[in-house]
Amino acid sequence: MSAFEEIAAALGPAGIVSDPADQAPYLTEWRNGRIGGRPGLVVRPGTTGEVAAVVGICAANGVAVVPQGGNTGLVGGGMPDASGTQVLLNLSRLNRIRDLDTLDDSVVVEAGCVLKTVQDAAAAADRLFALSLGSEGSAQIGGLIATNAGGTMTVRYGNMREQVLGLEVVLPDGRVWNGLRRLRKDNTGYDLRQMFVGAEGTLGIVTAAALRLLPRQPRVETAFCAVRDPEAAVALLAGLRAAAGEAVTAFELISRTAMTFALDHVPGTADPLDAPAPWYVLAELAGPAARADLADALERVLADALDRGEVTDGAMATSEARRAAFWQVRERITEGRRIAGSGINHDISVPTSRIPAFVRRCDADLAAMVPGIRIANFGHLADGNLHYNLNPPAGADPAPFLARKDALTALVHDRVLDFGGSISAEHGIGTLKRAELARLKDPLSLELMRRVKAALDPAGIMNPGKVI
Repeated sequence: MSAFEEIAAALGPAGIVSDPADQAPYLTEWRNGRIGGRPGLVVRPGTTGEVAAVVGICAANGVAVVPQGGNTGLVGGGMPDASGTQVLLNLSRLNRIRDLDTLDDSVVVEAGCVLKTVQDAAAAADRLFALSLGSEGSAQIGGLIATNAGGTMTVRYGNMREQVLGLEVVLPDGRVWNGLRRLRKDNTGYDLRQMFVGAEGTLGIVTAAALRLLPRQPRVETAFCAVRDPEAAVALLAGLRAAAGEAVTAFELISRTAMTFALDHVPGTADPLDAPAPWYVLAELAGPAARADLADALERVLADALDRGEVTDGAMATSEARRAAFWQVRERITEGRRIAGSGINHDISVPTSRIPAFVRRCDADLAAMVPGIRIANFGHLADGNLHYNLNPPAGADPAPFLARKDALTALVHDRVLDFGGSISAEHGIGTLKRAELARLKDPLSLELMRRVKAALDPAGIMNPGKVI
């Protein structure tokens, strides 16, 4: 009996996706439509035990396993290669919320739970699960852990890594490590859970997680304003932090070029302000019901910035509908760029204080390389994460521009390193950035990563070809 036949017998018909038409959604990356190869088998196990059985069979037969969550990744991390020999293991059937404890402020969920489901369960218990991003209606917890996802609230609550209290993981030999502890303090040696956060499924498959919950923040104040330049945006952030402290929950920088993609290509998107400006900030403060001072703090900081000429226009959300309209503009940029097509994407981070200098330098270098290039720059300024994306000049044939993708990406990444940054802030490495990681990351770090991989996955069957 072959390995694939053993797996089929272990899972039964409910766990096997055999029809090519049914397999198609698992082989196309979300947003960009990139085809991800040809698996030998697509499986959807329904329990941790079934995941362990599949991995155990693969380990015994030297078959590679590619874990996949909600398929919302952007770097090919959940895609099989074209060999037709790999098992694509999708975790969407592991979708139960096992337990929610308001005294511990924790929730235990399976890897296939959709982020929005976890957010809603927390809200129903008057709690907050502090991760929010554009794909929250389809992204799954396991994938968010595997990529250490960030999002709009990282400035206050941290990335996915900060939300994880414990993990349940199927190891590359098929054994199950039960690390589902909910402790905030546990100094009994190495923090093993953190090895699997951000590892993109190369060290094991997360099947469940214990996650922290936080008090719900019902009072929310939101502003959309035009700023003179990125320096003014950084100054505004400093002012808000001084006035409101940890209540600063989101602080997004948006270039006019980026915003235009949403306005021009996504129907129903409205400009929040009366006149265009080169740069915008979407800022949000949140706190308990008693924090009636948040609106005053936001108004005061904006007024001072207006007096200094750093803010040139602005609006505060006076209703939930107005707040949603502000966020629609931000969230629809990616959709607008996808509709426009022909883009080159970069998910980078630079220390917040150095972002203005980085933008000036990199913008100038790119304009010299491709006159008329359109730089759709937007992102989470407060934590230094920019989605620094490139599009060809308006009306130009995109083919010559896309033919220079490697050179343009190398330029951006080189400038990121010049300013002390990272070539991947929240999307991971996958296959898309693997060569650049090898080119740019220091050799000792790469050696240590390979040692960890070899120790946990000596046969190299777990998501091979990804990251390193």
